Amino acid sequence: MSVKQFIDKYALALSMVVGVAGFSVFRHLTPVLPPMIGLMLFFTFCKVNPLDLRLHKWHWLVLSCQLLLTAGVYYGVKTLCEALGATEENTAIISQGLMICLIMPTATAAPIIAGKLGGSIQNLTTFTLLSNAATAIIVPLFFPLVHPEGQMGFVAEMWMILRRVAPLLLLPFVAAWGLRLSYDAWQQHKGSAKRFVLSHTWAQIPFYLWAGTLVVLMGDITYTLLHEQYSWWALGILLVGSLAACLMQYYIGRWIGFHYPAPSKGKEYQDVVINPAAVPTTMAGVSRITASQAFGQKNTTLGIWMCQMFLHPLSAIGAAAYIIWQNAFNSAQLYNAANYKSDNNKADE
Repeated sequence: MSVKQFIDKYALALSMVVGVAGFSVFRHLTPVLPPMIGLMLFFTFCKVNPLDLRLHKWHWLVLSCQLLLTAGVYYGVKTLCEALGATEENTAIISQGLMICLIMPTATAAPIIAGKLGGSIQNLTTFTLLSNAATAIIVPLFFPLVHPEGQMGFVAEMWMILRRVAPLLLLPFVAAWGLRLSYDAWQQHKGSAKRFVLSHTWAQIPFYLWAGTLVVLMGDITYTLLHEQYSWWALGILLVGSLAACLMQYYIGRWIGFHYPAPSKGKEYQDVVINPAAVPTTMAGVSRITASQAFGQKNTTLGIWMCQMFLHPLSAIGAAAYIIWQNAFNSAQLYNAANYKSDNNKADE
């Protein structure tokens, strides 16, 4: 196994271990997180031509369900904690920590995982754009209600959050689109048929940026856990609750995709066929996988950052635990897909 293969296979575990071990150093690097998140989104959006993106019914159903569950879970958990006599701080930690597991937008790596499982890269990339745009709008409206900042007032706090979140999520898309259109126009002006295509090497950059952001985030979370006062039972509820939120979103997305499939996969932008022996043979099967990843696989880096910037710092534990659950779930899916491919190859021999 080469060094690159080793890193690719164990990036999650390595990033978490390095971040925890070197927390005293890495916690000071949190200011670099916004540009790193922006770069991850930029390279992801460079992979597809926005002119080829198509919205389908399951996109709107998943997004609507996500927003309704976000509000429902937050106010439901908050009311339950208050009824059970939890302290104000524990109520905030638990309700915000579980709410963030739902409001986080789709991960930039989700289209690749979906492709490996037999889903549609193009349709999921479309939802990734929609999900990030919706987050840029909803978060500034909702967070001031969830965690009011002293005497700032709703409008002032909404504007403060909007100034920080919207550019982070929307500018990468505008920049990627502008680069593509400018390059294509330049090639057309020269009389060349060449068009903008992101090379395989550049396309891998978001993966390594994600590993780097995870190191910094784990360092900051470790420092918070060691220096903040918190309740162990609140921590346990966040661990179990984030698992429930993870499984719920994957399976609701699967149900929506199966019953409201897209008519086609869309034009795929990839160098090679990711998994030619993928299970789905119908668009209902393809959309089931695609919508499941769209709803369940979250941009946890952005979620943790939003908790640390705008909510109770310990609520980030919910998003941190979600990292483990969603990667465990995806690992199991990829393992099953690999076994299916292996069985098919044996059957063909």
